[in-house]
Amino acid sequence: MSYLALTAVAVGSMVGAGIFTLPRSFGASTGPAGALVAWAITGFGMYALARVLQWLSTVRPDLDAGIYAYGKEGFGNYAGFLAVLGYWLVACIGDVAYWCLLTATLGHFFPAFGEGNTFPSMILATAGIWGFHFLILAGVKGAASVNAVATVAKVIPILLFIILLALSFEPATFDDNFWVGGEQPEEGIFQQIRATMLITVFVFVGVEGANVYSRYAKRRADVGRATITAFLLVLALMLLVTLLPYGHFPRAEIAALTQPSMASLLKAVVGPWGAILISLGLIISILGAYLAWTLLAIEVLFVAAKNGDMPRMLARENARGVPSASLWFTTLTVQALLFIAWYADDAIQLLVELSASMALTPYFLVAAFACKLVIRGEGGNDLRCRLLACIALLYTIGMVYAGGLPILLLSLVFYAPGTILYVVIRREQRGRVFSMSESMLCALVVLGGMAGVLGLCRGTISL
Repeated sequence: MSYLALTAVAVGSMVGAGIFTLPRSFGASTGPAGALVAWAITGFGMYALARVLQWLSTVRPDLDAGIYAYGKEGFGNYAGFLAVLGYWLVACIGDVAYWCLLTATLGHFFPAFGEGNTFPSMILATAGIWGFHFLILAGVKGAASVNAVATVAKVIPILLFIILLALSFEPATFDDNFWVGGEQPEEGIFQQIRATMLITVFVFVGVEGANVYSRYAKRRADVGRATITAFLLVLALMLLVTLLPYGHFPRAEIAALTQPSMASLLKAVVGPWGAILISLGLIISILGAYLAWTLLAIEVLFVAAKNGDMPRMLARENARGVPSASLWFTTLTVQALLFIAWYADDAIQLLVELSASMALTPYFLVAAFACKLVIRGEGGNDLRCRLLACIALLYTIGMVYAGGLPILLLSLVFYAPGTILYVVIRREQRGRVFSMSESMLCALVVLGGMAGVLGLCRGTISL
């Protein structure tokens, strides 16, 4: 894969459904002041993480199995397994969120689809899941080409949205909204910012896309360059999409928009054709992002299986060289999660927060591994690299706090039973299951998962 292809994978992974929901998601929580602080924190933290990934791809080119390899190398087999499991589940959960939002978008034009939670929505999503399954089975190379085209196609409506809102921007309205404006939220500015942090993490999940495909890169140096380029491009898009609406409508009106809120905004600015344009862009974006994330999911499982970190059966390929066993396992999991999401009160919001929360585990391990190398003096004594590694580590820890205990425990509900799979893998390899430190980590994961299940039963954690 060339530099441009790797960049397209990373951009395609990040620019999915989330960007089309940003105006209302932010408007419901804060004004431009809080949004600027939130994006500054996320931009700085994610930039540090992206630079750490770039640095690691240079100083440890032998670790070309994706970001999970850093967790395993730095902290052992069980930590590496949790990184694989977490990252794979992020992809699966995100895929379900894409289908929920796509059918909700169609619900604006075809009432039978409702808000993405009706029986026709379930049928359409199921058909889409299996349609992509067989597309990928036909050959990953062809599917990757479709993703590159979809990445370009979905960015065009977003750019038009930005241009049209910028041309009719009203500074006075933006000033009125700056410190929230209109009806003041009950929370202070700190809580307003905290409420948006998992959303900002979710829209940047995928920044490591080039690293996941590092073994396909024509030149190893292109992996890091593609990561930084994609990050800067997407940050600019996210910032503009979030802030420009405050220059058109009061914050309370933005907060009341129906999703996808970008479509509602453009409809109000230019007329019905604006909603149609954004809806088409959203559909293309979701389909492209779904394809990108499914490819990432099967690549993670396939490489992990080849390295002995997942069951060997998941390393099987079909006659076209597609990791077919990993694909079947991923598709069946996405289908099962879709049925679970059908019963959620607010499926899209739940899936966004859960996916972002689970992504923090592999991200934390990447940052922690970088800090470990820095402490050992490996990879040179560049002060900038040391600083970026520390910032990335602090950022991931801060995001866990911002997400809150309920969503953390809910993520552990998924991690805890995965430990059974890890035990099976270690038995399969006839190796020691847990070291002393891994036993302690396992106990924390299992106890957290049990607390999450208890919270679900008692209603203190809700779907």
